[in-house]
Amino acid sequence: MLARTALIRRLRAKDVPEVLIIGGGINGVGAYRDLAAQGVAALLVEAGDFSSGTSAAPSRLIHGGLRYLETGEAALVRESLTERNLLLKNACHVVHPLPCWVPLRSWFGGSVGAVLRFLRLKRTPGKKGAVPVKIGLMLYDRFGRVNQTMPDHRMLTAAQARAEVGILAPDIRVVGEYYDARISHPERLVMELVADAEADCPLSMAVPYLVAGAQGQGRITLTCRITGEVFEVTPKIVINASGAWVDGVQADLGLRDRLIGGTRGSHLVLRHRQLAEALDDKMLYFETDDHRACLIYRLAEDRVLLGTTDIRSDDPGDKQCTEAEVDYLFKVLKPILPGITLSRADIVFAFAGVRPLPKAEVGATGAISRDHRLVQFARTPDRPFDLITLVGGKWTTYRVCAEQMADAVLQKLGRKRVKDTTGLAIGGAAGLPVAAEPRRAWVAALARETGLPLARCQVLAVRYGSRARAVALAERAAPEAFAHLEGYSPAEIRLICTDERVTRLQDIVLRRTLMGFEGHGARAALAELAQVAGAVLGWDAARLAQELDATLELLRNRHMMAIA
Repeated sequence: MLARTALIRRLRAKDVPEVLIIGGGINGVGAYRDLAAQGVAALLVEAGDFSSGTSAAPSRLIHGGLRYLETGEAALVRESLTERNLLLKNACHVVHPLPCWVPLRSWFGGSVGAVLRFLRLKRTPGKKGAVPVKIGLMLYDRFGRVNQTMPDHRMLTAAQARAEVGILAPDIRVVGEYYDARISHPERLVMELVADAEADCPLSMAVPYLVAGAQGQGRITLTCRITGEVFEVTPKIVINASGAWVDGVQADLGLRDRLIGGTRGSHLVLRHRQLAEALDDKMLYFETDDHRACLIYRLAEDRVLLGTTDIRSDDPGDKQCTEAEVDYLFKVLKPILPGITLSRADIVFAFAGVRPLPKAEVGATGAISRDHRLVQFARTPDRPFDLITLVGGKWTTYRVCAEQMADAVLQKLGRKRVKDTTGLAIGGAAGLPVAAEPRRAWVAALARETGLPLARCQVLAVRYGSRARAVALAERAAPEAFAHLEGYSPAEIRLICTDERVTRLQDIVLRRTLMGFEGHGARAALAELAQVAGAVLGWDAARLAQELDATLELLRNRHMMAIA
């Protein structure tokens, strides 16, 4: 990948594509990737880092949306399950099967209400017993038949369930088990899509920390958030894929209609070995007393992810998990796992984001559609470019959403699709075996080739898939280690800074790696990291100190991390 400085030089020379994408989250980057596969170059601008908005705050699930059946969105569920199955293959380095359990307290409760909601005769959520859940899981199995790789559902008695997860509440009578998938590092997948796009179409350019502003007579201003430098571009087609910021971008482009009605979702990463070991490989997907859907699953040997809230928010930058939300999440878990005690000392990391849902003034937030749609605006004398605006969108269905946006662009350009993205491997999934045994052999071969310990090669393969080879070779050439930062190497960080358009220290801590998510918040460790990154990126002492202080403040205040 070209460095950001090289892209800035192209902007100064006005050597830019005629398609502009505003928004560097999963959907904007997905469109960028699809267009590149068709040979159509685009300029993508993102006000922050790639995947730093809503795309950085999911439950880290790749799922069909079981609860969408309750609101009658069967087509969305079918589409989501098809895309989930594709991602299990196309992103096999970061997307993995996840057994999901639905704990239930009755057999027939909520049956009538569930039917009414499925038929869209009732919009408010309600309690569900085993019978309506069983019917929903049968539909889920049926809709997920295309490219199916995981088992169908099963119903477990209380005794069977407690034999596997002994901490379940005593009033749980039955458990529905089905399979979805989890994504270990969504931010990295976004970065890999950027890299894949530019490998396919070198004229494409994705620039982080570049803010799209007002337009006049077809000229859109772009302002660099690092230096303040201002550029002007004159696109023929604009895609507004800015997620929760859609309405603000629309206003800058001269359109005032409100399209988005966001809800904030917050999550907690907890260090709790007893809970992690009790859950083992299972996610609990449970209904709260106020009929919201929450979840908890194991991330590592001593960490779990607990979420999520669903609170209306008109502020797209509302990324702060509140103390009230922490209390709420702790409270709703207690009836499901009464023997587990949680405290704020268990919090390793907290994160939140605003879902870019379609505008809906009334009704329960859980009943708002999670589907997406494209709204197109023809060019006018005052706005001489076509505008394609994405409303909604979710992680799992990003590929089909991107395909629709790309097809709209191709139609306007009078071009035809030349490549199907259905089977296109993403980033480190290319060349990486999907099955366990061939993958173990691949890792062993990497260890033999590079001379690195097998355990280290396994870590790198989990992080980078087939691209672990480049990191392993870099570590062999420069085998030094950090004194305070465990699990990462200076050679690894230098490669990230060189190849992955890093601009700020927080880009590394929160997105290119899982350091923040894993709880690496010690000042000494991050100071070491800043020294290595700064040497590559040309930071002077003042910039280095600024980056370190800003990152520590962000981790402490927004992500509830204890900074040692």
